[in-house]
Amino acid sequence: MTDRRTELAANLAKVEERIAAACAAAGRKREEVTLIVVTKTYPASDVRILSGLGVRHVAENRDQDAAPKAAECADLPVSWHFVGQLQTNKVRSVVGYADLVQSVDRSKLVEALSKEAVRAGREVGCLLQVALDAGAGGRGERGGVAPGGIEELADLVAGSPGLRLDGLMTVAPLTGEYAGRQRAAFGRLMDLSTGLRRAHPAANMVSAGMSADLEEAVAAGATHVRVGTAVLGVRPRLG
Repeated sequence: MTDRRTELAANLAKVEERIAAACAAAGRKREEVTLIVVTKTYPASDVRILSGLGVRHVAENRDQDAAPKAAECADLPVSWHFVGQLQTNKVRSVVGYADLVQSVDRSKLVEALSKEAVRAGREVGCLLQVALDAGAGGRGERGGVAPGGIEELADLVAGSPGLRLDGLMTVAPLTGEYAGRQRAAFGRLMDLSTGLRRAHPAANMVSAGMSADLEEAVAAGATHVRVGTAVLGVRPRLG
């Protein structure tokens, strides 16, 4: 465990240096960017170590892994973000531990989240996942609503009890006009965020960038970056 703590501390320090350097290059303050460590497939013991190292935001993408892990770490001062494609039959479980769902991309999911949040007596933050590879009315290869669908979905979230509209999220697309153009993709997300904030000023969170492209996300103006491998390394997976 001591070796693992040393490894995670070193990796975390390197990621912190990258974020700080990216902020400096973009003329931004370091505190403008929040690090979310993506702990999917890694054990609860890693979350516990990360919490001890000062990490306050962790993310998961599969409820079957996340639910028991969150329960085991319920005593820790961390916020849990759900970042995977979410099926409605998993919503009740996810609402039990997730402080924020970053993958809201359809009205049926909004309705399910609202119902379960009210039932649980919780307020759940929501980011609309934007698919920059989607056609005019479709969804992206990895989920997400097309840019043209943001306004309607945002209004639905904002008007749903138990939910809080926090902003936008995207994953750099593998296909379409933004494939391989992370800086342009994240810039487009920032433009969409500006439009969203005209109607919903408090929805100012922009989640973009991962281990390989966090610098591009920070340069574009992202408020949150989601980093997994660069912090946790490559280890045997759960299950």
